[in-house]
Amino acid sequence: MSTPSTIERNDEVQLRPSISPELPGKQPKRRWWVWLLALALLAYAAYRIRKGMVAPQAATVSTPASRPARDYGAVPVVAVQATKGNIGIYFTGLGAVTPIYTIAVKSQIAGYLTEVLYKEGQIVHKGDLLAQVDPRPYQVMLEQAEAGLIRDTANLENAKVDLKRYQTLVPLHAVPEQQLATQDALVKQYEGVVKADQAQIDTAKLDLIYCHITAPITGRVGLRLVDPGNYVTPTDATGLVVITQIEPISVIFPLNEFQLPAVMEQLRHGAHLEVEADDPTMKKIAQGSLATVDNQIDPTTGTVKLRANFDNRDGALFPNEFVNAKLLVEEKRGVTLIPTAAVQRNSQKTYVFMVKPDSTVTVRTITIGTVEGDESEVTSGLAPGDVVVMTGVDRLNEGTKVRVEKK
Repeated sequence: MSTPSTIERNDEVQLRPSISPELPGKQPKRRWWVWLLALALLAYAAYRIRKGMVAPQAATVSTPASRPARDYGAVPVVAVQATKGNIGIYFTGLGAVTPIYTIAVKSQIAGYLTEVLYKEGQIVHKGDLLAQVDPRPYQVMLEQAEAGLIRDTANLENAKVDLKRYQTLVPLHAVPEQQLATQDALVKQYEGVVKADQAQIDTAKLDLIYCHITAPITGRVGLRLVDPGNYVTPTDATGLVVITQIEPISVIFPLNEFQLPAVMEQLRHGAHLEVEADDPTMKKIAQGSLATVDNQIDPTTGTVKLRANFDNRDGALFPNEFVNAKLLVEEKRGVTLIPTAAVQRNSQKTYVFMVKPDSTVTVRTITIGTVEGDESEVTSGLAPGDVVVMTGVDRLNEGTKVRVEKK
């Protein structure tokens, strides 16, 4: 039978047209899926490669090698050790720099001022020539006094000769005794006149000396008060110039009457009390010593004045300048000291944050004694060597872990 083969051939004939060749320029639709799959694989591969490169960097940032793992969560603070040292007890007062000597130089004679030989603000020494008054009138007076002395000395000598003659003739009754007595009185009179003439000479010489006006002390001269050519007299109110002593110089400052007994106790035992002069910012200007205490308390203020002397060789203190005077009454030695910034206070107590060996802090109650500047004396609660927090206390509580940076 030929029917089956015919059917197979017919099937082949019917199937072949379905796989016939495609038209030129047209791609099969399933190839696009291949390309998309390939691109997805490449993108995934690139993602894996990139992730492998970034991961180590992230690990490095998250765990820096320079910071120990145990410091995570610790509060950074600045801490200092309590030390053993000395601290002074000071009494303070606002004082004024006061020269020990201030002199208004005046002329001791009347006359015309011919020369001024100083410069304003100059430092002059005792005996330096400052100015000169016209000496000619006083030179004439000296010559007149000398002439009178010569005349009166001659009269005295003549009277003495007559007296000697009368003393010889009276025993011989050649002249009366009354004439001898009169001659004796005349000699004494001439002796008085000669002495008066000598006094006039000395006065004229002194006036000539006064024509040269010299500095009575060493110090700084002020502004010129009288110009050359003016007529000056001893009664002038302002004088010629004012000289102020600069070296040494003093500071006068008040002290509360309740603090006075401690100072007087030290002075009675012969103590040498030091005084420090500070500027308004409490920076030290000069160092001196207490010279004296006033003899009475001012009842209106309840204070007593004290004077401290300073050598002032560097000229740091200027007359009438206001300074903060600090009188050292006593110095405590070998006490426990901490910075004042480390001391904390509340309504119940005074305390510090003390750092323990395990890098945690504990609240330690302390007692403060003397406070001077940036240092405070701790009388109880701490010992030298204890570490206390100075800055960063606002984030601390009992047992807080800290990372200490010692100052």
